[in-house]
Amino acid sequence: MWSTRTVAEFALRSIEFGARPAQRVKRDGAWHDVSYAEVGAAAVEVALGLVALGVAPGDRVCVLAETRPEWSPIQYGIAAAGGVTVPIYPSSSADECQWVIGDSGAVAVFCENAGQLAKVVQVAEALPELRHTIVIDPDQAGTTTLAELRRAAVDRAGLDQRVAATRPDDPALIIYTSGTTGRPKGCVLTHRNMIAGVQMAEAMSVARDDDVVYLFLPLAHVFAQIVQLGATSVGAVIAYCSGGPSAIVPDCGEVRPTYLPAVPRIFEKIYASVAARVPAELLGPAVQAGLAVRRLESAGAAVPDELRQGFDQADARLFAPVRALLGGRLRTAITGAAPIAPEILEFFHAAGVPVYEGYGLTETLALATLNLPGATKLGSIGRVDPGCQVRIADDGEILIRGDNVFPGYWRNPDATADALVDGWLQSGDLGSIDNDGYVTITGRKKDIIITAGGKNLTPANLENDLRQSPLISQAVMHGDRRPYPVVLVTLDPEQVVPWAEAHGLPTDIAELSVHPQVRDAVEQVIDAANQKYAQVAQVKRFAIIDHDFSIATGELTPTLKMKRNVINEKYRPVFDQLYAEG
Repeated sequence: MWSTRTVAEFALRSIEFGARPAQRVKRDGAWHDVSYAEVGAAAVEVALGLVALGVAPGDRVCVLAETRPEWSPIQYGIAAAGGVTVPIYPSSSADECQWVIGDSGAVAVFCENAGQLAKVVQVAEALPELRHTIVIDPDQAGTTTLAELRRAAVDRAGLDQRVAATRPDDPALIIYTSGTTGRPKGCVLTHRNMIAGVQMAEAMSVARDDDVVYLFLPLAHVFAQIVQLGATSVGAVIAYCSGGPSAIVPDCGEVRPTYLPAVPRIFEKIYASVAARVPAELLGPAVQAGLAVRRLESAGAAVPDELRQGFDQADARLFAPVRALLGGRLRTAITGAAPIAPEILEFFHAAGVPVYEGYGLTETLALATLNLPGATKLGSIGRVDPGCQVRIADDGEILIRGDNVFPGYWRNPDATADALVDGWLQSGDLGSIDNDGYVTITGRKKDIIITAGGKNLTPANLENDLRQSPLISQAVMHGDRRPYPVVLVTLDPEQVVPWAEAHGLPTDIAELSVHPQVRDAVEQVIDAANQKYAQVAQVKRFAIIDHDFSIATGELTPTLKMKRNVINEKYRPVFDQLYAEG
């Protein structure tokens, strides 16, 4: 990596890769390359356009868009202009957009298209600091487009001065991440954090200069951010997803990536498709044979003929098609953002598609630990990344320190004080470190739900919304490692009984919990609450149990707080049934 102090310098230095392809983009059914020189020139034009709009150093600028090639020059342009990038998930509701734009005090927002712009327009009156909206796709008359912004001209020397004036400890990125309670908090990541993260990734050789990196992860998530930065730092090419989730596998077959960063759900789906057509009594031995062969080959040892024969049969039938599905030349894949089952990792390692599990938080730029080639222990989250420190607190909590660790939350000193103690980030996760230095997560102190797709959800927000209904006493969202959230509901006897009498219904709580009219009423409450949240955070199914929670039955503390872990375990059959119905 070049000697750079800030993302602004880093972005402009990438131009030095010249004609080397930086991006691979699918247009009109074919993949086209965009060079580093072109991306760098676009970033300069974006920066000049923002300066012409009056964006000042330190101003926040939001980006509300799917992962797409324009993201890179937009973000680098914001940095070069001295601004701070604030991503917004494209799945966010208008209410969620309002919170991020308003809390960050953003003066401008890049919207992907008319649909995303409509969300901003809907809440614009509540955003007095927002002065500019720029649309990437030119499909909205009367709005500044990205192309028009890039054509704006100001003094380039002034831009160079802004780049030179940017300091390592200035904010570069604010990512809003769900907390255990209340609204999402703005996680401030400085230029120092981001450059340190790139240096850590380079030290581990995560991306190489000859890599084709396939990127579908949302750039509103910190995992995708460090992937994009790391690939750019070594001059790799990034192939951007050509569509939604259904495009991922076909894209991989076409671009043939060598490096695939992903969330567990992608690997879970591939594994499930294989497991559905291969009996367990055949799949298990095939995986074990594959692992044995890979270990011997890695050690340079001979593979016994009998083992080789059995492996070759399994490889032809099971493993080769999996490799082909992902393009046939995948060197490495990294899974993060959510836990993954060890048996899935074993399958992919046996198949010759090594998937390495890592661990990090938004507050650590997604970096803390990682399994690597030659240093892997399946079921662990790997060894500590270079330049980072990890230790286990007396209560078992994982603590993290390093230049990649954020300085605090945006305008939230209380939350910052809770998160950072004597320079150590309190991760909220429980873990252990073995004698070989591998870290394993053993539990979670905090209540954040991480779905199988890697989306962080705050259950308390929706639960509080549901409890506003007089019919509902308690509501518990469930969805950790699951494809979507569901909710368990209890009825409020003091309210539901009079309501039932007024509607000519039975007054027994157990009978009411299964009565169609009651279910309809509860469903209406859930539907109304869902409208406040992005689709990925919306409850898809619900169950009503036949009694309320209580201290006596162990679901509530003496102060009447829910014991979430107790409830999740006690009602696991109910949750399992909700997913079985889906």
